[in-house]
Amino acid sequence: MILPLLAEMSGSIHVGLAAMGAGIGVGLTGLGAASAVGRNPGAATPILVQAILAIAFTEAIVFYALYLLPH
Repeated sequence: MILPLLAEMSGSIHVGLAAMGAGIGVGLTGLGAASAVGRNPGAATPILVQAILAIAFTEAIVFYALYLLPH
């Protein structure tokens, strides 16, 4: 009974898991950047650059998962 449902869902479950992981990663990156700027406000610009790069790389995981989606 549950096996056909799991077989039907497994086709796109990796995309959902990648999107959930990217959301968690972006949130943790934002948390780290905000606390780093709070500790050292003078370093806000380099921290912002590093945070934007980290967020871009984190979100690229979702695009890799979408690319690997079987057609």
